[in-house]
Amino acid sequence: MNRTRCDRTPAWSQLLAAFESTGRTFDVRSAFAADPARFEAFSQSAPHVFADLSKNRIDAETEALLLELAQQTGLVAHRDAMFAGEAINNTEQRAVMHWLLRTPPADPAMPAQSVHRQMAETLHEVHTTLGAMLAFAESVRADASITDIVNIGIGGSDLGPQMAVLALDEFVIPGKRFHFVSNVDGHELAAVLRKVKPASTLFLVASKTFTTIETMTNAHSARAWFESNGGTDIARHFAALTTNVAAANAFGISTTFGFWDWVGGRYSVWSAIGLPLAIAIGAQGFKEFLAGAHAMDTHFRTAPLAQNLPVRLGLLDVWYRNFHGFTSRSVAPYHSALKRYPAYLQQLEMESNGKRVDADGQALPFGTSPVVWGEPGTNGQHAYFQMLHQGTDVVPVEFVAVKTPKHSLPGHHALLLANALAQAQALMQGKADAGGHRHFTGNRPSTFLLLDELNPTSLGALIALQEHRVFVSGSVWGINSFDQWGVELGKVLAKDAEARLGSGDATGLDGSTAGLLARLRVS
Repeated sequence: MNRTRCDRTPAWSQLLAAFESTGRTFDVRSAFAADPARFEAFSQSAPHVFADLSKNRIDAETEALLLELAQQTGLVAHRDAMFAGEAINNTEQRAVMHWLLRTPPADPAMPAQSVHRQMAETLHEVHTTLGAMLAFAESVRADASITDIVNIGIGGSDLGPQMAVLALDEFVIPGKRFHFVSNVDGHELAAVLRKVKPASTLFLVASKTFTTIETMTNAHSARAWFESNGGTDIARHFAALTTNVAAANAFGISTTFGFWDWVGGRYSVWSAIGLPLAIAIGAQGFKEFLAGAHAMDTHFRTAPLAQNLPVRLGLLDVWYRNFHGFTSRSVAPYHSALKRYPAYLQQLEMESNGKRVDADGQALPFGTSPVVWGEPGTNGQHAYFQMLHQGTDVVPVEFVAVKTPKHSLPGHHALLLANALAQAQALMQGKADAGGHRHFTGNRPSTFLLLDELNPTSLGALIALQEHRVFVSGSVWGINSFDQWGVELGKVLAKDAEARLGSGDATGLDGSTAGLLARLRVS
């Protein structure tokens, strides 16, 4: 597999020229006036997701150059290498196979080069673990004495299952409550423990190594609370999502579900880390969740690049980040159940592509991951949309809307959808005002993603779409999207700082850290 970094391709130079000639002054309003069929050309259906890209600052010529850029950087070969199980995570020498977690057994659509004994054996392991996890989930669902499930994890072991359980609230089994604890700040765990009782609570400890400091601190505190409040039978009330079975056993846990080193944390909701979701929506619902993602995998793997939605979105991200200089993207889900969706995408994109060196370790002369942020509409409209409409920075917005609601309250959903449509329209059209204060420049780009309904299948497809979109931009940039060394340094220094908080020893510290250490130790 040969990869060529984007800035070393002929297409990159052509895109720079195109931006200077037409891209810098491109006006979406004029583009619509000149092309009545613009919506059809820049919208498409993918599995369970419809996307309207027509309000973006892009034309057919630019998209053709971006597609050529994808070809010249080796995106297709890189994608195929991922689906073939090659070790494309080159700094850790690991395969990247979260897609295998949602692959049906003996799937005939698997790439031919992947159909060999090792891959077949791995897929068998995946389904063996999945079967055991779903059986356990069903047993918990059937146990009326368990009313509360507390998931203790952090990062991908929290953001994925928490986002999905909240998003699929309409499908959650009645009579059970789901809680998520991630922060090492004891206030978070204490607030959850005030709501539950030992005899009716199941704790899920999610840590691949069973050593993650925040997770294990919370897990030990939960166990201490459980025992001091009359709890008995830790083995019944605690389960672990980990590969370190010995450490879990030493903790007192006998029920464990593991996963593999080719599953990155932010891509792990499809694995045993998804157990809270499986308990919440049941085995069949979880299978539908996997099926939606698999359908998007198939689309990404087989659709021509020009009709490949993850490819088109990822290339648009490159166009905005590196040519227009837009440094952030706002995510506005117009569905309250998707309240944690922006936070989930923050980790997915910023931990994957927040890199300053390429896959060979060479410093990059261009920007990579945008800052991803947002809140559900219509709340965001009354918080930060002022800046989106009239601020000095242009921030592309990604709207997510759901056509059919699950509630029957009259008037609400039409008003919600009207707001989503109107905000996208207002960002593009703007409004002239000679006085200035009521002037909206318009021509502010947005993408509109539409689901027919929010259910396990469509949510799975939506998440997989975003995973592959991040892969595309990272591939074009020539970086490794699947390591995360940037989270490690702070962890190492935190251990030293913890010891110093106890001893007061400031030897060798910089003046600021030493000063803060002294103030934090003052009782």
